[in-house]
Amino acid sequence: MPEMTLVQAVNSALREEMRRDPGMVLLGEDIGNLGGVFRATDGLLGEFGEQRVMDTPLNECGVVGVAIGMAMLGVRVCAEIQFADFVYPGFDQIVNELAKIRYRSGGQFSAPVVIRMPYGGGIRGGLYHSQSPEALFVHTAGLRVVIPSNPYDAKGLLKAALRGADPVIFMEPKRIYRAGRAEVPTEDYTVPLDCARVVRPGADVTVLAYGAMVSLCLEAADRAAAAGTELEVLDIRTLWPLDIEAVLASVRKTGRVVIVHEAPRACGYGAELAAQLCERAIDVLQAPIVRVTGADTPVPYALEAYYLPDAARVLHGVDRVLKY
Repeated sequence: MPEMTLVQAVNSALREEMRRDPGMVLLGEDIGNLGGVFRATDGLLGEFGEQRVMDTPLNECGVVGVAIGMAMLGVRVCAEIQFADFVYPGFDQIVNELAKIRYRSGGQFSAPVVIRMPYGGGIRGGLYHSQSPEALFVHTAGLRVVIPSNPYDAKGLLKAALRGADPVIFMEPKRIYRAGRAEVPTEDYTVPLDCARVVRPGADVTVLAYGAMVSLCLEAADRAAAAGTELEVLDIRTLWPLDIEAVLASVRKTGRVVIVHEAPRACGYGAELAAQLCERAIDVLQAPIVRVTGADTPVPYALEAYYLPDAARVLHGVDRVLKY
C-alpha cells in the first residue's frame, strides 16, 4: 500500500474519479498547466485534456456560476478556489444559488458541485491567504461542509463527495498538505460523509477538532497521557451535517469538553458545537466547555505562531476543565 501526502491523496481521488466518470470536469484558476498553486491537479491536464481540466479566468463568481450551470445540465463538476480567502467574490453564487437549487425547485433540480479550497494558516500567508471561513458555509442551509485531517480520509471523503447528489464545500488544511505521509489504498474506497471518528479513545476529556487541529490535539493527548490524563480526540470530519450522536457518545463518557479550531473564536464553528452540547448534554457536563481557537483578529504574518492554537494551549484548556 503506497504512502501519500494529503495533497497527493487529493490528486489521486480526482484522477480516479475522472477515470470512473468520463463526463466529470474540473474548473479553476491555474489548475491546468501549472497543476494548481499547491499542485493538487498536477498531471491531470495531460491525461484528460483541456475539455475536462479547464483553466478559468481569475473570477471566482464566474467559476462557481459556470459550475452550477454545468451541474444543472447533468455534468459532474469539481471546482477549485485557489485559496479559501478568495471565495468571497463567489460567495453569492454559493449561498444564494448553489445551496438553494434543490429547495427552490421542489426537488426537480440539483447541482452536485464539489468546491475544493485550501484553507487555514500555517504557511505564513498572512491575512489574505490564511483564513478559515468554514462557519460561513455551515450557516448556509443546503451545503455539506467537509474537512479531512489525513491523507486516507482526504481521498475517501473527496471520492464520496464527488459521487453524491448535493453540493459539498471541501476544505483542505494546506498547512498539512505535505506535513506527513500515510498509507492510502490503491483499490477503490470511500469514507462515508457525515460521520465523525474517534482517532484516540480516552476517558477523561473529550477534545473535538478537525483538519490540521487533529494532529495537534493528538500531540497534546500524548503529552497529557504522560501526566496520567486520557484525552479522547474526536475528528469531526463532516462539519455539517454534524454527526451529533458520535459527539454525544464521547461527551457522555468523559463529561468534559475542549473544542479546538484555528478560525476566530466569535461565532466560530466551536460555538455551534458548544450550543448543541448545552442543549443536549447539559446533564452530563461536569465543567464549562472550553474553546481553544484563533484570535478575533486578521491572521498576522509575523505573529502567526501566537495566533494559531498549539498543543500547549490545548493542554491549558484541558487543565481548566479538569480543575473546575
